[in-house]
Amino acid sequence: MEVKIYYEDTDCGGVVYYANYLKYFERARTEYLEMRGYSVAALMKQGVIFVVVRAEVDYCSPGRYGETLVVETDVGDVTRAALTFSHVLREKVSGRVVVKGSARLAATDGNGKVVRLDGAMVAALQSASHPS
Repeated sequence: MEVKIYYEDTDCGGVVYYANYLKYFERARTEYLEMRGYSVAALMKQGVIFVVVRAEVDYCSPGRYGETLVVETDVGDVTRAALTFSHVLREKVSGRVVVKGSARLAATDGNGKVVRLDGAMVAALQSASHPS
């Protein structure tokens, strides 16, 4: 997935505001699942709401206004109730690593109660996963 950095994404110095990387991670996770046939919107209608229970971000170099970042996303640990995604964001032209990070998501009913994911979905994501 690619993310073009707009002025609204940056601080007064033209550098991506640190919290925006979490938004890029979120978009990438949605795209990752949808590319594998799992619509987040459809899961929500079925009563499965993902919540982030842990996030880590390592800032390696600044993303700047006007650049395009390539977001590489993979899923590592997959269980019946949780998924761990890893992300690497690189500047498109140079390949420079801008950010590395991960997020652990729990499947809930929207009221904080953990729910189990469909076994077929878990198996499919486990077979596509690479250890993080």
